[in-house]
Amino acid sequence: MSDAFDVKVEKRANCAVLRTEGYVNNLGGEKISEKVDQLIDTGITVFIINFEKSNIVNSIGISILIEVIEKLVDIGGKIYFTNLTKTISKTFSIMGLTQFAEICETEDDAIKEVSK
Repeated sequence: MSDAFDVKVEKRANCAVLRTEGYVNNLGGEKISEKVDQLIDTGITVFIINFEKSNIVNSIGISILIEVIEKLVDIGGKIYFTNLTKTISKTFSIMGLTQFAEICETEDDAIKEVSK
């Protein structure tokens, strides 16, 4: 399996959207975490992570996402996960990520939630 991973960022008025592409393992998780840290430094505290082009998240990737969630909880931020496969959605639920993060079916759904 390729370690190729990319994350594209779109800043919006009230949040940042991160669109992942590739396998979310230790490298992918670290790239997500780095982007979130950079955006937090600019004052952004609400994030939407779109996993449409990421079909696999391994345990190390999940542990890094948990660290990201903890950072956001500490600063009163919020995170939404969108476009998850059924397997990833179930895994996130089992691992407890859904206690502190919202899961939305689509990016548009998450944007609507953020705008409420």
